[in-house]
Amino acid sequence: MPELPEVETSRRGISPYIIDQKINNVVLRHHQLRWPIPKDLLSLLKHKKLISVDRRAKYLLLRFENGTLLIHLGMSGSLRICQLNTPAQKHDHVDLEFQKCLLRYTDPRRFGAILWLGENPETSPLLNILGPEPLSNEFTAELLYEQAKNRKLPVKQFIMEQKVVTGVGNIYATEALFKAGISPTRSANNISLKRYQKLVLAIKEILSEAIKQGGTTLKDFVGGDGKPGYFQQTLHVYGKTGELCPYCSTALKSIKLAARNSVYCPNCQR
Repeated sequence: MPELPEVETSRRGISPYIIDQKINNVVLRHHQLRWPIPKDLLSLLKHKKLISVDRRAKYLLLRFENGTLLIHLGMSGSLRICQLNTPAQKHDHVDLEFQKCLLRYTDPRRFGAILWLGENPETSPLLNILGPEPLSNEFTAELLYEQAKNRKLPVKQFIMEQKVVTGVGNIYATEALFKAGISPTRSANNISLKRYQKLVLAIKEILSEAIKQGGTTLKDFVGGDGKPGYFQQTLHVYGKTGELCPYCSTALKSIKLAARNSVYCPNCQR
C-alpha cells in the first residue's frame, strides 16, 4: 500500500502539470472504487480551476475554486500525468482532463477512493479524526508521551493509529522503531520521554529521506511520472526476516502485530 512518502511523491509529481489549469472533461470508466465515485463529478468540475494539490495523511486533496476532491490510492492505486487522448489500459478507471494534459487514476484492486468533499473538507469524517502530520512541528515526543500514558498496546500499533499521528504506516513504523532501538512489542505506556524523543526524530528523518528518494519501491507503486521510488534500497529491517542485523549481525525476527508482519532485531531493539 502506498504510504505517506509515496503519496507525497505523487503530489509533488503531478502538481506542476495541473495547478492553475481548468478541467475540460471527466471520464469515468468504472464508477465503483472502495466507495462509489460521485456521478455528478463532471458537472462539479467542468471549467473549474485547480488552485492547489495538498496532502493530509495519505489523502490527496485537489482544491478547486468550488470545493475539494479527495483521492486515496488504496492498496494499489497510482496517479499519472498523460498526454491528452492517451489510450486507456485495463485498470485506468478515471481521467481528469485538464487543458494541457490529463491526470489518470489507475487501480488494479479498486480499493482506493475519489470523493467530493465540497467547500469544507476538514469537516469530513475521513479528515476530522486525524492527528498531527509527522513532519509538522505539532508532532512532538511530549505529545506521544502524554497520549501513551494510559495505552498498553504495543508501541508499533500506537504510532500507526491515525488519531495519534497521521500517515506512519507499516514500512516506516518498522524502520523508525529499529532506528530508535525500540522493540515494536513494548507497551506504549512503558516508554520514557527520552526514548520517545529518539522515536519522533527517527520518524521524521526516515519519512523525510523516503520523500527525498521518491518513496519505497513496492510492486504496485510508481510516482506521478511513472517511475518507481528508491527508498527500498536503504531499508534496514522491513521485509528482511532471517537476514542479519546491519549493526550487530543478530538474525532479524518477525512477529504479527494487528495482522501485520513486524520485523525487528531482538538484540538492538528493547
